[in-house]
Amino acid sequence: MQFLNFAALSIALIMLPTSVNWTAPAIAAESQSAATATPETNTVEVHFTGIQLPTGTVMLALFDSEAAYSGDGAPVHTSFAPVQDGTATLTITGLASGQYAIKAFHDVDGDGKMGANPFGMPTEPFAFSNNAQGKMGPAVWADAKFDVAAGTTVQTITIQ
Repeated sequence: MQFLNFAALSIALIMLPTSVNWTAPAIAAESQSAATATPETNTVEVHFTGIQLPTGTVMLALFDSEAAYSGDGAPVHTSFAPVQDGTATLTITGLASGQYAIKAFHDVDGDGKMGANPFGMPTEPFAFSNNAQGKMGPAVWADAKFDVAAGTTVQTITIQ
């Protein structure tokens, strides 16, 4: 019975929010941002590596607070990129300086949702910024957060 509870917790916290409005995968990697435009020109460049299957897209949600990351809010940015040669790259611009964290998954089948087995365990690869690992659920904010300052911040994330 404990396995089922873990599975429900795991999928509930690992999945990107269902309220995220993903743009159709047929369109080139476009993004939306809930953050208002700022005069700052901070950029986050995200490189996804270790992708085992050559199909689908990598879906990303960027959070600017622990509360939002934990499910009590929405991401400040969502985007996706097609998988090409085992990698995917996304660039997010116009961010304010501060701390951010990323949740991402490889949408292998292109349905816009993280696949799960009957027990609620993810069936599609996922990852977090800083290559943070979860214990009995997703990685915690303290492990996944990273600083964004003037210029370009690079995150290289391995999706497994």
